[in-house]
Amino acid sequence: MSKQSIGNTIKIILQLGKARISLPIALSALTGYAMYTGHIGEAGLYLSLGVFLMSCSSSAINHWQEHAIDAKMPRTKDRPIPSGKITPGFALAVALAYFTGGAIVLTLHFPVVALIASIVTLISYNGFYTPLKKYTAFAVVPGSLVGALPPYIGWLAAGGDLLDPTIFLVAIFFFIGQIPHFWLLLLMFGKQYKLAGYPSLNDLFSDNQIKRLSYTWILSTIAAALVIALQVLIGRTVIFILLFYIFYLLFSTTTQLLVKKNLSVRPTFFKLNFLYLFMMIAIIVDSLFHR
Repeated sequence: MSKQSIGNTIKIILQLGKARISLPIALSALTGYAMYTGHIGEAGLYLSLGVFLMSCSSSAINHWQEHAIDAKMPRTKDRPIPSGKITPGFALAVALAYFTGGAIVLTLHFPVVALIASIVTLISYNGFYTPLKKYTAFAVVPGSLVGALPPYIGWLAAGGDLLDPTIFLVAIFFFIGQIPHFWLLLLMFGKQYKLAGYPSLNDLFSDNQIKRLSYTWILSTIAAALVIALQVLIGRTVIFILLFYIFYLLFSTTTQLLVKKNLSVRPTFFKLNFLYLFMMIAIIVDSLFHR
């Protein structure tokens, strides 16, 4: 096998695992771990690797589940299966390999509850949210539970209490934040979802109505971020920087979605995603230096 062929295979395997999405999920789990332990260490790296592999497994399964639908949408028709680069069977084999690797890492280094929480997350995404999308445009609301679970994986792996209010607040932030994330995607790609036969909010509401709905959920996300900044974080510098970005996002989102209604929502989408990343980094830094 040539170097180019090996490189293409590795690229496809990473595409199946949606590595760019799985990395933030691993960081989210690390956030929960750092919150409880106050450090990262070798165990934190093992946790990140295990969760990354489990997330990649879930993503590869999703490629297999939706390859026929992906072929109908311009945004997804070039993915490995619909483009003909690989067979559905190969995607399942990659998913199994990812799952086996993640399960081994988590089992060897953490209590069994970490693996169980990871499997629950996978089942929630592939067994609940993905099939539900075919039946209701509001699948994103229960499906957002998937975004709330990774911090719990890290928290539980470190020995944290499932009912602790601190990790609950963080999980609520990510749960709420998933909803405007997906609804902004609808504003950008809603017509493609209709091509694929998915029920879409675009059939129920106008673009301006979806913008207002998204704005309401973004306000809820910002409120949850403020609670974390004021109730969970300790370091003054971290809190100040986070508050600065939160109020910047509030101003920018209000301008983008309510004032200048004809502008693209793409900038708001990326700024909102940056808030999730910023929040994870802020919590980790605060945990490492102030706990």
